[in-house]
Amino acid sequence: MRVGVFASGGGTNLQALLDVCRGEATADVALVVSNHREAWALDRARGADVATAVLDDPQDGTHINSVLELYDIDLVVCAGYLKLIPAETVRAYDGNIINIHPALLPAFGGQGMYGTRVHEAVLASGATISGATVHLMTEEFDRGTIVAQWPVPVRTDDTPASLADRVLAVEHQLLPAVVVAAAREGRVTRLTPRGAHYRLAEEVDVQAQLQRA
Repeated sequence: MRVGVFASGGGTNLQALLDVCRGEATADVALVVSNHREAWALDRARGADVATAVLDDPQDGTHINSVLELYDIDLVVCAGYLKLIPAETVRAYDGNIINIHPALLPAFGGQGMYGTRVHEAVLASGATISGATVHLMTEEFDRGTIVAQWPVPVRTDDTPASLADRVLAVEHQLLPAVVVAAAREGRVTRLTPRGAHYRLAEEVDVQAQLQRA
């Protein structure tokens, strides 16, 4: 399965994918796309001999589709990509385009909810649990079907930075797990529980725990 990764910044989730796919026969990161020419994610890609593309207009779905088709991309992965994927691309890759979000959706998602803002909102809410979510992308921010979640307890002494660090460590394991599973199955598939690791969405009742907070 040829994977195209969209990233806007440093690309640590991209690096996690590159590291895992290097030893994975069924998945290959074939393209990295960014809306920023100076994104460090592009440097990570070049260092791994992966093709790169920079979008002058992130809303030009026709152009994006042509780039993805040029590199024969099967699965699109948004990993720290801060732009909404155009409807044309979402439709073209329906069921084969995923995003990772640094909280347990449907809580703490939506337009403008990214990075430090998410972790600040979690702490302000009094929530006792956060985590990471991988979901299918739709034409709205953070609304698609949840594929997998990995809960991370919120500590009483957490700051947005300390919570972000622990959630990011989980993201680096969860996203590659979803991609490898998709490559082996030939499609994006929901992950089943595995010990204390990732869990299906219905096992993490975020709304209920927020009401108790």
